[in-house]
Amino acid sequence: MINFWSYKREYRKYKKSLLKQIDKTINKGNIFFGDQLKIFEKNFIKKNRGKYGIAVGSGTDAILISLKTLDLKPGDEVITAANTAIPTISAIINAGGKPRLVDIRNDYLIDVDKIEKEINKKTKAIIPVHLYGQMCDMDKINLLANKYKLTVIEDCAQSQGAMYKKKFSGTIGKFGCFSFYPTKILGAYGDGGFILTSDFNLFKKIKRIRFYGIETVENTKFKNQYYANENGLNSRLDEIQASILNFKLKKIDFFINKRRRIAKKYINELVNTNLELPKENKGTKHVYHLFTVSHSKAKFIKKKLFNLGIQSRSIYAYPIHEMKAYKKIIKNKKNLQISLKKSREIFSLPLYPEIKNSEVRRIIKNLKKILKNI
Repeated sequence: MINFWSYKREYRKYKKSLLKQIDKTINKGNIFFGDQLKIFEKNFIKKNRGKYGIAVGSGTDAILISLKTLDLKPGDEVITAANTAIPTISAIINAGGKPRLVDIRNDYLIDVDKIEKEINKKTKAIIPVHLYGQMCDMDKINLLANKYKLTVIEDCAQSQGAMYKKKFSGTIGKFGCFSFYPTKILGAYGDGGFILTSDFNLFKKIKRIRFYGIETVENTKFKNQYYANENGLNSRLDEIQASILNFKLKKIDFFINKRRRIAKKYINELVNTNLELPKENKGTKHVYHLFTVSHSKAKFIKKKLFNLGIQSRSIYAYPIHEMKAYKKIIKNKKNLQISLKKSREIFSLPLYPEIKNSEVRRIIKNLKKILKNI
């Protein structure tokens, strides 16, 4: 079976170095808030050309903590894409807000031309989701945000290293929120997340919120005392995961370049089929967290591939407004038809740095045969 994704090959490849790094970290005696975390935060900010930032417990927490800085009131709304992952929506709700969904374009990204009509007096923020490894049209989003005095929180869970007009994902909005879930481009062997911001006062606030509201920034009253300045939560990246991420961050360019080469191979070989292939938008750098294609007979193709020993996934098969948990919350379902249509037609092919060239060739060969006979 060709797995859709697996960490095992990567682990076997780097096992000796990883275990050495982990052993060194554990023997230092710090499980939380030690040297590895400080080094990783510094290196991650530098790598992404950010200004300030903190590591947190997950990508979901990154969005939640960013939203908590807005002090949302009951009824306040946050605009985001209808085809995002559940964590984007759960973070909005758990921060006290209400999600307002916008339909997508054919590139699976939020349709920026449909955002403005969803803005009202209750709107407080926009969360553009840089899905599958490509960034949204941030110029238009920021123009709207400035016009209506809204906060932009970038959901960068799938876009580590992606670029928009030579700016890195997570550095254009007020906040950039990342996930280090194992499947991500920069993945830990557990959970983790990160928040970037260019605003020092917001940096101080998110740093307090991640640790029970306790002040930890230098030259500040009550620093490191067991004293809550505001109601916070517990969202920590432990030293072991930080040490793993420190090791893998040095290889991130290699990981991304490998993904782009595999994606190019898929595109070159499948361009003359009736699959709708991903496209790299002008002025962007696509990092191909997922290689997502579209076909009206997606379920049939996926089943055929599986029977031939090839895993594929539909991410996401159910738009948010079709889920039981959120059906009653989302009021503008009739405006989300492209998201609904795409959810029934999409599937993603295996793509990760350790996939073998022979496996990619096998996927392409079998997929072509299936498509030819449809």
